[in-house]
Amino acid sequence: GKSTALRCLLGLVNPTGGGAEINGGSYSQLVDPIHKVGAVLDSRGFHPGLTAKQNLKIMASASDINFSRIDEVLELVDLASAANKRTKGFSLGMKQRLSLAIAMLGDPEILILDEPANGLDPLGIVWLREFLQKLAGEGRTILVSSHQLAEMQNTVSDVLIINKGVLVAQGTIKEICKGRSLEEAFLELTLRKSA
Repeated sequence: GKSTALRCLLGLVNPTGGGAEINGGSYSQLVDPIHKVGAVLDSRGFHPGLTAKQNLKIMASASDINFSRIDEVLELVDLASAANKRTKGFSLGMKQRLSLAIAMLGDPEILILDEPANGLDPLGIVWLREFLQKLAGEGRTILVSSHQLAEMQNTVSDVLIINKGVLVAQGTIKEICKGRSLEEAFLELTLRKSA
């Protein structure tokens, strides 16, 4: 489904049919991919015994990114005050923010997120919405996979609806919803296309 499509886009899984491209080519063909695409597919991609800053240093070293960027991304995701805390004590929201910080290390043009609001409390969801809208306002492309349709209706400008691996609709929120909620539009589009 959605997660598999994102993994195909990032070259982590080979599609059984068709393909997925970023800016007209495969992820593996990107020049300097860390600066083109950041991704969060899982918020467990760091060592729990290390601090937030130590985890970011490992990622920065592996990607040849200057350590000065670490403080910038911690500030960006509102984790500067937790920079020297071990991540094993982080709440789900803090783990999600650290994952976003890791994805933003390369200052990417495109951010790909799989279910970023899962498990977040209402304040975390509002923070995430505002964060994503801020990044989009800077001209970045944000691709979010989510089943939280009401939240997506409040967050995104454009929607792709995939049903059983097939793209059934794409357009702006206004074009897709046509005065309905995104959930109602989704149900109508997927039930109609399945019938």
